[in-house]
Amino acid sequence: MGLLWLLTLASHAQKRVNPVIKNYGGIYEIPDATVVADGEVEYKIVVDVVTGAENSDEVAWGLNNVARMLNLHAVSGADMNRMKVVLAIHGSATYAVMDNRLFKKRFGVDNPNLPLIRELKKAGVQLTVCGQSLISRDVPVKNVTEEVEIATSMLTTVTTYQLRGYALLKF
Repeated sequence: MGLLWLLTLASHAQKRVNPVIKNYGGIYEIPDATVVADGEVEYKIVVDVVTGAENSDEVAWGLNNVARMLNLHAVSGADMNRMKVVLAIHGSATYAVMDNRLFKKRFGVDNPNLPLIRELKKAGVQLTVCGQSLISRDVPVKNVTEEVEIATSMLTTVTTYQLRGYALLKF
């Protein structure tokens, strides 16, 4: 009985795919899905990225979830040329945007988020970090990785983009 269950489980096992963000945010294709992304829609999404990593040698959960979101939309049929995504990074996720020098000085390891940040930027994502969070976490602007823009705040970024018609997600 146990062997039959294992064989059944193995036959249904799927491999994660990464169609857009190649090294992060792996997802499963769902061929039987009837609720899918619309390839004709221009997706405008502002993401409140607040969740960092539990350990300094791990990628921030919120950033990885942005990679998942992009990969899911691609697999589901969205036209990735019509995806406009803006990140409003703050809270514990703020540390993820530090350059490697400061990150290593503070946490003793290389910043594991930098390759993901580069992939997100390459995919057309606009990354911003809350200036208020930088100050409160003692992260100098000069130590923010070059792929990330400085915003007055997460609050002004989110409200500005929502008023421009962007849907809000929070990771």
